[in-house]
Amino acid sequence: MGVGADQARGVSQHRRRRFDVRVVPHRRRSPLRLQDWRMRTKLATVLVIPSVAFLVLAGVQTQSLVSRASTLGNFAAQVGIGREITQLVHRLQQERDRTAGELATLRAAKSDDESEKVLAGLQPYRDAADQAAETLRQAAGPLSDADASWRNTYVVAAQAYQQIGYIRNVMATVVLSDDTILGNYHRAVDALLTLLALPSPGAERPELSDAVLRYVQFARAKELSSRVRAELYAVARAGRFDRQDAGQLTDLRARQLTALGSFRIAASSAQVARYDQMSQDPAFVTAARMEERALTASRPTVPSATQWWDASEERHELLRQFESEVLDTSARQADKASSTQLRETLLVVGVIISVLLVAVLISVLIGRSLARSIRLLRSQALRIAQIELPEALARLRSVSGGVPQMEVAPAVVRSLDEIGELAEAFVAVHRSAVGVAVDQANMRRNVNAMFVNLARRSQVLVERQLELLDDLEREEGDPDQLENLFKLDHLAARMRRNDESLLVLAGTESTRRWNRPVGLSAALLAASAEIEQYQRVRHEAVADLHVVGHAVGELVHLLAELLENATAFSRPDTVVQVMARAEGVGAVIEIADQGLGMSPAALAEANAVLAQPPAADVATVERMGLFVVSHLAARHRIEVRLHGGAGGLVARVKLPGALLAAAPPPSLDPPPSPRVLPAAAPRLGAPRNPGPADLPVAGRRPITVPRQAHAVPVRAEDVLASAAMPATGGGWWSREGPSSAVPATGAGMPVPPAVPVTAGTNDRGLPVRVPMAQLSAVTQPARPEQQPARHDPDPDAVGGMLSRLYSGVRRAEAEETTEIPVPPPGVWSEGGHK
Repeated sequence: MGVGADQARGVSQHRRRRFDVRVVPHRRRSPLRLQDWRMRTKLATVLVIPSVAFLVLAGVQTQSLVSRASTLGNFAAQVGIGREITQLVHRLQQERDRTAGELATLRAAKSDDESEKVLAGLQPYRDAADQAAETLRQAAGPLSDADASWRNTYVVAAQAYQQIGYIRNVMATVVLSDDTILGNYHRAVDALLTLLALPSPGAERPELSDAVLRYVQFARAKELSSRVRAELYAVARAGRFDRQDAGQLTDLRARQLTALGSFRIAASSAQVARYDQMSQDPAFVTAARMEERALTASRPTVPSATQWWDASEERHELLRQFESEVLDTSARQADKASSTQLRETLLVVGVIISVLLVAVLISVLIGRSLARSIRLLRSQALRIAQIELPEALARLRSVSGGVPQMEVAPAVVRSLDEIGELAEAFVAVHRSAVGVAVDQANMRRNVNAMFVNLARRSQVLVERQLELLDDLEREEGDPDQLENLFKLDHLAARMRRNDESLLVLAGTESTRRWNRPVGLSAALLAASAEIEQYQRVRHEAVADLHVVGHAVGELVHLLAELLENATAFSRPDTVVQVMARAEGVGAVIEIADQGLGMSPAALAEANAVLAQPPAADVATVERMGLFVVSHLAARHRIEVRLHGGAGGLVARVKLPGALLAAAPPPSLDPPPSPRVLPAAAPRLGAPRNPGPADLPVAGRRPITVPRQAHAVPVRAEDVLASAAMPATGGGWWSREGPSSAVPATGAGMPVPPAVPVTAGTNDRGLPVRVPMAQLSAVTQPARPEQQPARHDPDPDAVGGMLSRLYSGVRRAEAEETTEIPVPPPGVWSEGGHK
């Protein structure tokens, strides 16, 4: 798992894609709890419930209006079909009245020709009735499907008319009484009049009921007048009155007058006046007089059949015209009422739908406005909580220079209602949080600046201490004291590494820079030289790779921290194995120890810290090495992982290809520094390839090596200088300035042995240093007259050099630079040498 900017950007993109996740994941939303409903659901519920209630009420009202309009529509259609009904009744009355007078002639016929002649006279009336019946049947089709009660009544009337057809067929062959024949006609006419009186507008429209009553009463009066005509025509054709005929005529006349009285009561004034005007027509008056003479005289007079039929036919036609006028008036009134009711229904339905649509539209607009404001506020809140604020905090944590100006986006909801005020309040909270973070960043920057200042001051002191130790080591002749000076030298080097760790803690790069590639093996040796128990480090297999110069110092620091951890948490009698190999375009370094190991939880926590560098806090100081490794790895995109080994831990360091470089030209390689670990060479009087018994034990001085032979302690800069520094001067900055060749021997000094004294070699073939093994002062007393002449530096030159150095350090700290230039050749160094 690597660390770096790419991974940070990946995390940010992941958050950006999923910033709308649930804010409270530990709670489970229940659809039964009203408080857990989404705002859109609540708004929809608030809008739907009143709308549904309004729809229910409006539906009930609309249904009532539609039912009323449908009733009036059926009423108007039934009244309108009254024209066809009255036309059929009129034709049946003509046929019946004519048939009543021809029955006696039909019975008196002596031959079929006479019967056919009588029936031929009746045939036009039958054809007219059949045609009227067919017209009624066609008009009754739609009404039969709409109204069941009207259909049943119509079926009864149709069956009665069908019975008349049977009577017509058997009238000449079968002897039937007059009452039977005329009774069928009476039943058919009564059934049609019942069908005519069937329309009903309901109790709430009495004026329409009166209109139906008018033409029904007049139709009944007309029917009674027609029956009187039929009786008188039968008497006229017979030529005499029977006692039964007189009584029947009197009864029919009384019923006719009663029906006319009922009509006058129900009719309007105009209709009554129109009837009175019609009754004064000459034809009407003639028929009325003949009827009066035949019915009211003491001795009834039998009228002439032809005269009576002609007079009564004209009066019957006048009654038919008046009946049509009354029926047309009622039909127009019914149509007007139906159309008015339909318009009112459509108007009310339109108003209801319009009001509902307007209400729904306004509710939807208001609901969408609220939902949009809440959605925008929620999106902004989640974006601030999960993206903007964490990214701002991460940016402020990782800032290395001046604290940038952090802009806070304005509220996305610009309304002046409570939601807009809530959005402004949330932006104010965001602005306050960012302000606090900026203040903390400034405070961290100041603390980091103090760390940097203290670390650099400490580095200056440590470098001066190392220089002083170098002088003391060169001048000390006592082996015990020299060994103590070597230990002090190593502790000072470790203190310098702690100062560099403080610089990493403060987010500043190391002041030690390299200007050319360095071998990976040299970097590993330099890291080993930075730790206390360097004798326990074994370089198993190291590939021939080179590291870019600008990353050498921090890579050495990273590896030194891992080696320090490996040696500190393992037994002193074990070794730490270091291996390096090429892998793809990069390289992999593995550091394995045989220590205590870590629990799975602690190992996962450590790997998490290595993958994502934490911010500096109190816990960082307690685990400084892990913190330094994680930040240095993130700075150079190095992947560091800890794995549980067979008896300890394995630290796996993966170097990217960007940190590797080609080997430098060999012509620029300088001779090895006198402080570098010597190469393996055979000792005098010892075998060239010592066995395991000849190797030293860590932490214990070999007994085969005399105490007077001490080796100069090796530092990281010495190893790296011998590996990559050109002969004209170094690219690694130290307090000593550019190194110069120091003669190994001097006047009066003993010549060192040709073969260095070592404690054997390790399993990698590297020599093991023996403390004080090459100190010639132990075997040969120091003679002052044989020591080389010392060149004391000029105090003025040293003072000027220190003044320039301190001024340069202050200027570098002020500019916050991460590189310290190396003084060119020919400039006075701190030691006073040119």
